[in-house]
Amino acid sequence: MATAAQGKSENIPPLLAGEVLRAILAGTPYPQTLLVAALQRIRAEQGAVNYVRAALIKAVLVRNARFGPAKQEVDVSLDPQNPNIGYRLGRLFSVLERAQELASPGLNATIRDRFYGAASATPVTAFPYLLKLKNHHVNKLAAGQVIWLESLIGQILEAVTQFPAHLNLDDQGRFAIGYYHQRQDFFTRKSSDNQTADQGALDHD
Repeated sequence: MATAAQGKSENIPPLLAGEVLRAILAGTPYPQTLLVAALQRIRAEQGAVNYVRAALIKAVLVRNARFGPAKQEVDVSLDPQNPNIGYRLGRLFSVLERAQELASPGLNATIRDRFYGAASATPVTAFPYLLKLKNHHVNKLAAGQVIWLESLIGQILEAVTQFPAHLNLDDQGRFAIGYYHQRQDFFTRKSSDNQTADQGALDHD
């Protein structure tokens, strides 16, 4: 369903289903067409990277890494030390989106809706503008939030010497996973902070 238009099984290409089944039975790499289909659905839905799509992309990349030249496998959760350019830029895109959300709560659409496709495929066309736009957003935030966001952006950009003109398919997959991991980390951290605050209130009572 992660690769099907409207999430309907009848929209899964028959050849793709057969190729995936053969790869599972033979223990061979998944077809690149599976990765292409997942990335196409994400772009078609304006950067909708959910758990199922992230898991599918991760499965393709992990199996490719095991059969191809030695590559760092994708972790199950946020990996701040992962130097891969696609993963780093996915994380950066998530941080820039979070800055926009904090500056303008309740937005119906974020930078994801307009820029995900360009940022994930041709980073040099999107990120210089998005980083300038970020300055407009952080001007609306409290000093503590600005320090936190700028520190996180700096940490991510440590391993980025320049924005590439293009990302290959595997790195577009890593972009999606980096975006998903960073976004999940934001909300996991927010939930943890809320629980800590609630416990503090109980202790005070």
